[in-house]
Amino acid sequence: MSSTLPVPTADGSGSMFDRIAGRYDLLNRVMSLGMDQHWRRKLVAQMPRSGPLLDVATGTGDVALALASAYPDTTLVGLDPSVGMLDVGRRKITARDLDGRFEMIEGDAQAMPFPDDHFAGACIAFGIRNVPDRLRGLREMARVVRPGGPVVVLELGEPRKGLLAPFARFHVRHVVPRLGAWLSGDAEYRYLQTSVAAFPPPETFVELMGEAGLRDARFDAMPFDAAHLYVGLA
Repeated sequence: MSSTLPVPTADGSGSMFDRIAGRYDLLNRVMSLGMDQHWRRKLVAQMPRSGPLLDVATGTGDVALALASAYPDTTLVGLDPSVGMLDVGRRKITARDLDGRFEMIEGDAQAMPFPDDHFAGACIAFGIRNVPDRLRGLREMARVVRPGGPVVVLELGEPRKGLLAPFARFHVRHVVPRLGAWLSGDAEYRYLQTSVAAFPPPETFVELMGEAGLRDARFDAMPFDAAHLYVGLA
C-alpha cells in the first residue's frame, strides 16, 4: 500500500499545542465526555510492566503518568514537539514527586534521538494523526523498541456504524470543534475534527503498521468507534 496516506493540511504543529497547553487536559475530559481516561487505561494494560518506556507525543504527560502509577518498576521518557505542553507535564510530574523516573524531551516523532532497541515498549495516544509522515513515525517507534516489545497506538476515529453513529459523528464534527474553540480560545481547534475525519479506517492503519515492520498488528474498537487501540510488536 502507499506510504503517503492523506494528512490534514491544517496546523497540528507544536506551536498550535503551545497555545492550548494550559487547557489541554480540560479539553480532553469535556470533549471525550470523560471516556479518554478509560481509553488510556486500555493502552496502559498493553504496555510492559518493567524496563524503560517511551511515550511519543506525550503532551502534558497523562499517559506517561498513568504508566508510572500502574507500573512502579518503570522509567519513562516523554517526547513531544510542544514546549508548552512539556512544561505542563513537568509540573505535574514534580507535583507527584516523580522527577527521578521521568525525562521529558522536545523532539520529532519522525526522527527520535534514541538508539535502536532502547525501550521495552512505546506508545502514542491521540498523536499519530498529527505526524506528517505516519509511516516514518511508526518505523521510528519500531526501531527504538526492543524486538518483541509492543508499539501501542491510541487514536480517535470518526464513528461509522451502529445506531448511535450519526449522533456520535455529529458530536465529533460539530460539538467538539465548537467546544474546543470556546474552551481554548483558539478558533483553529477545528483542526481536531478535520484531522480525525482525515485519519484512515482502522483496517488501513493496521496495514500501515505492518509496512512499518510491526508484527501481528491488530486493533480494538472503543465504544461507538470513537477511538481505536492498535498494537503491534517490534
